[in-house]
Amino acid sequence: MRTNESPDALERLLDRTLRDLPLRPAPPALESRVIAELQRRDALPWWRRSFAHWPLIARAAFLVTCGALIRLAFLGGAAAVDCVRALHESGALSPSWARDIAMIVYSGVHLAALIARAVPTIWLYEGMAIGAVLYAALFGLGAALYRTLYLQPRLGR
Repeated sequence: MRTNESPDALERLLDRTLRDLPLRPAPPALESRVIAELQRRDALPWWRRSFAHWPLIARAAFLVTCGALIRLAFLGGAAAVDCVRALHESGALSPSWARDIAMIVYSGVHLAALIARAVPTIWLYEGMAIGAVLYAALFGLGAALYRTLYLQPRLGR
C-alpha cells in the first residue's frame, strides 16, 4: 500500500484481510460456563427475570397496581391537606402556636442568609468541588466493592 492512498482504501484492505481469517473457537471451559449460565437463567421462575419476560397478565397487574398506588398517594396527600385546613378552620390550630412556628422558621432562614453572606464565594466553589470529588470516590469504591464481592467467580465451582 502506498502512502498517498486514501484511508478508505486502507480500511477496505484491512476489512478483506480480517474477514479471510478463520474464526477461533471458544475455549472449552468458557463454552461450558456460558452454556451453564444460559441454562441457569432459563430455569429461573418468571418473577426473577426481567420485566420483559413476565407474562402479559403479570405485567398488566403490576402496572395497574402501580397506578393504584400512585392514585392512593395523591388522594392521601389531598386528604392530609383537607385535614389540616379543617383543623385550621375549626380553631384547633391556635394562631399563637402557628405564629411561634413561623417565627422559628423565619429565624432559621434569616440565620442561614447571614451565614451565606459572610462566607466567601470561593469557599462555596471549593466546597462543591470537594463534595463532587468525595461523591466520585464513594461511587468508585462502591463499584469496586460490588465487582469484588459479587462479580468474582466463586472458587467452589
